[in-house]
Amino acid sequence: MTDVPMRLKAPAPGWHGETDVLVVGSGVAGLSVALQIALRSSMRVSVVTKDVLASGSTRWAQGGIAAALGAGDSPEEHFRDTIVAGVGICDEAAVRLLVREGPAAVRDLARIGARFDRSRDGRIALTREGGHHRDRIAHAGGDATGAEIERALEARVLDAAGVEIIEHAIVLDFIREGEAVCGATLHVLGEGQRDGVGALRAKAVVVATGGIGQVYASTTNPSVSTGDGVAAALRAGAVLRDVEFVQFHPTVAYLGDRARGQQPLISEAVRGEGAFLVDADGVRFMSGRHPLADLAPRDVVAKAIRSRMDETGAPCMWLDARDFGVEKWRVRFPTILATLATLGVDPVRELIPVAPASHYASGGVRTDLAGRTSITGLYACGEAACTGVHGANRLASNSLLEGLVFGRRIAETILAAKPWPGSRRLGGVSASGGATTSGLVAAEQRLALQELMSRQAGVLREQAGLDAAADALAGMDRASDQAPGVEAWETTNLLTVASALVAAARLRQETRGSHWRSDYPELDDGRWRGHLDTTIDPDGALRTEFVAIEQESLLAQGVVND
Repeated sequence: MTDVPMRLKAPAPGWHGETDVLVVGSGVAGLSVALQIALRSSMRVSVVTKDVLASGSTRWAQGGIAAALGAGDSPEEHFRDTIVAGVGICDEAAVRLLVREGPAAVRDLARIGARFDRSRDGRIALTREGGHHRDRIAHAGGDATGAEIERALEARVLDAAGVEIIEHAIVLDFIREGEAVCGATLHVLGEGQRDGVGALRAKAVVVATGGIGQVYASTTNPSVSTGDGVAAALRAGAVLRDVEFVQFHPTVAYLGDRARGQQPLISEAVRGEGAFLVDADGVRFMSGRHPLADLAPRDVVAKAIRSRMDETGAPCMWLDARDFGVEKWRVRFPTILATLATLGVDPVRELIPVAPASHYASGGVRTDLAGRTSITGLYACGEAACTGVHGANRLASNSLLEGLVFGRRIAETILAAKPWPGSRRLGGVSASGGATTSGLVAAEQRLALQELMSRQAGVLREQAGLDAAADALAGMDRASDQAPGVEAWETTNLLTVASALVAAARLRQETRGSHWRSDYPELDDGRWRGHLDTTIDPDGALRTEFVAIEQESLLAQGVVND
């Protein structure tokens, strides 16, 4: 348990509103929920986004979306690769659901207008990324898959009847009524009736706010990824699961002293097309470390890069893609090529300097296979959720697929819930309390928090550093007179999720997937094959408990077919 106080006093809402379904977040997960409900019902759906509609992480996804679409591939093979990457703690039922429903979901995306790259025979073109044994990554615009998927979903949502978009709105807290969530308090930078702090009541609330990458000083995540939905769900009483498993992407462009905030990603698909990693002497150090070498799962590659950096004293490693030539770079990776040009790097003639950076949270708000959290009326999907698909390490390009598949499942669950139970009637507003006007963390503390987390709870962790991080986080000032505002609310949410992450990382005394403990370098299935669930006690303190996985893995038994 940690003594960081988490229950705070919420302000009285100024404006009130009602809707049927409130979706907080506008990436692939949130838009999938909204679109499916709008297409299949007359329910009112409100999509809340902190910036503009297309500002989340989805549009930054370069590599693609994974699905067993190719000749000779199968959901079973995709299942195997996902289970292996997850290092023993994936929910196998969730993975099986993902890989079976994935191909149809991707084809549906194409039907609604997503323009995937095609091969000469007209089929969706496929490539390979780390951890995959088949070419099963569909991509668009070469390396602009996320942007194209976001565009297609956004266009359909904007055309759908019954969907309203609320931009420039940050979720403060979820409204509790008894044992159920029935809305959210929001701060909206708008005009007219919705401006400032208010409350939007709903019969169902969906957390699709994306990741927590901004908890670190260097990340591939956009500036909006401050864990707002995850923190609010925790304060509302939901369970967080496996938040210690933060994936560090191995190949992020190394910027030296300029490395602050969102960093340019060099997609794993670049290695999928034949690029490879070298050290300062040109040695291909991934050879012999894993059967897939440069295409090993991300945790393996990130650890190898970090180890080689430590061994040689170099601040980064290098990616060699000089054999591609100008035309391949221009057609297959135009976005990355343009980004590298702004950094003064010519990948046709030069090595690309790379280093790991925070990329993806494999854990999040715990859900079941229908996207339901531990709180009635509250759902979660996408990177904000822990569906059980990723385990200890997400397989490349499974994230867009997860948001798509589980977003659709949440929509089906909400639609099937009508008529609503009596407890879901809309009425007066009462907020659950959260990161608002009492006990806010000043925005000026954000950089210190991010640097602390990168230093003590980053890609490599050990007990003394995690203890120091926990003490420092507990000592961060929460001023009762701190003026409310987006930056202060975000910083308070970052402190909340950082405290949960560190608490779980301290408890898990082993190395598994993206959680790397130098003082416990081995996998320990005997003690740690299971999940870490984090909640808030009535007194406001975090509690993290281990939940063992009792049933032996079907994969370990060799039983992989139903």
